[in-house]
Amino acid sequence: MRTAPTISRGKPSARDKILAAAFALIRARGYAATTVDDLCAAAGVTKGAFFHHFRSKEDLAVAAADHWSETTRAFFAGASYHDHADPLDRVLGYIDFRKAILKGTVPEFTCLVGTMVQEVYESHPAIRDAVDRSISSHVLTVEADIEEAMRRYRLDAGWSAASLALHTQAVLQGAFVLAKAKGGAAIAADSIDHLRRYVELLFKNSRRREARG
Repeated sequence: MRTAPTISRGKPSARDKILAAAFALIRARGYAATTVDDLCAAAGVTKGAFFHHFRSKEDLAVAAADHWSETTRAFFAGASYHDHADPLDRVLGYIDFRKAILKGTVPEFTCLVGTMVQEVYESHPAIRDAVDRSISSHVLTVEADIEEAMRRYRLDAGWSAASLALHTQAVLQGAFVLAKAKGGAAIAADSIDHLRRYVELLFKNSRRREARG
């Protein structure tokens, strides 16, 4: 996403520069089409510096996925939707926030780990596992609010908070694929709007019952 935090607040190291280059280039070109030479040129470092920090391009991709998790975790943790007292409002606020950050060009707002896993899920299991860690850790933060909302509104459903949290990510990643196919954010925004309406419908009757007392 364009508004994700930078790699380092101080003067970036060669490793930081390479990770920042990976964030930009892999989202723009994909994993396979991004070479070590490309990464070095974008980072302004030598190949010797690259291989000092990373054993291979695959090793870099795993590190990039892990660092993506760290930076995006801080980014989302600082978002204002956490301030809502009602957990359902936090869930809906999270969805609204995902729409609000569809800014800039397609590579700027799409997901690094989602981009990589579409290419490497079978050929590079180490990267696939790093992507799974990244997505799963983010899902847990959404799941916690959904679970609390289900308790508050006494929602007795045939589905779990975990499954709905994963569904939000399926919609978001699919929205990014459509944005790439269509060349812009509009279709992704529409998909996120549909996701919001779906979540509202799931809780609609329970929320009405609470409002009536």
